[in-house]
Amino acid sequence: MSNSTVNLDKGMLLKVDNISISFGGLKAVDELSFDIKEREIVGLIGPNGAGKTTVFNCITQFYDADTGTVLFNNKNNETVNLNDLKVTNIIKEGLVRTFQNVELVADLSILDNVLIGAHTLYKKGIFSHILKTKKACKEEEEYRSKAIEVLKFMGIDHLKDQYAGGQPYGILKKIGIARTLISDPKLIILDEPAAGLNDVETEELCKLILNIRDKFDISILLVEHDMGFVMNVCDRICAISFGKFLAMDTPENIKNNPIVQEAYLGKDDD
Repeated sequence: MSNSTVNLDKGMLLKVDNISISFGGLKAVDELSFDIKEREIVGLIGPNGAGKTTVFNCITQFYDADTGTVLFNNKNNETVNLNDLKVTNIIKEGLVRTFQNVELVADLSILDNVLIGAHTLYKKGIFSHILKTKKACKEEEEYRSKAIEVLKFMGIDHLKDQYAGGQPYGILKKIGIARTLISDPKLIILDEPAAGLNDVETEELCKLILNIRDKFDISILLVEHDMGFVMNVCDRICAISFGKFLAMDTPENIKNNPIVQEAYLGKDDD
């Protein structure tokens, strides 16, 4: 890992600078730039095929962008160039994500599924944990206690010993978010967090995301097709189309932006 020679401005957490990526000659992201401030909730919107998930994958290094940089103010308040990091090391810097499909282990308890989110942070090696050394057991207990506190915050600690498999979809979504919180992130990336939820669950999720930002002092970047949800939860919204930047502004201004209306909400023919 090498630190970037560029430092982010005070109060800035993430800066996506001019990233592009192509697949088979098709440009999925085209010279896109935007930023996220500390304790800010930002929505990334655009029509289907706009490149939103590809942007997430470039930020978290699942994909290597063809051009551009992604700068992040990490847990040590140091600016790092995420392009220099392996995908497995991104979480250690304080950036975690969820996926469109809930990635849980059905045959493990809810508590153990949350603990998976801390596996890269354990200081004691695997053999120490296999041998159950005193220090390894202490570390394990510390993370178990932390996982229970996170589940309590999510309102599902009473389910901690139940298997993840067979749980209602709304509970599965909460488990996925709980797993991101155990690693003490500075930024959480949520890929369609409200997908598959009913109206009551969506409203509850909106309140939960706001509470997460306030309680844990973190920023959130999300993609979501439910525009009501996006408008209610986000401080700013970045709109893209065919991988290109359209606008970034407050929800109200984005809603009234004619370029965004045409590209995302549909052109008014009246």
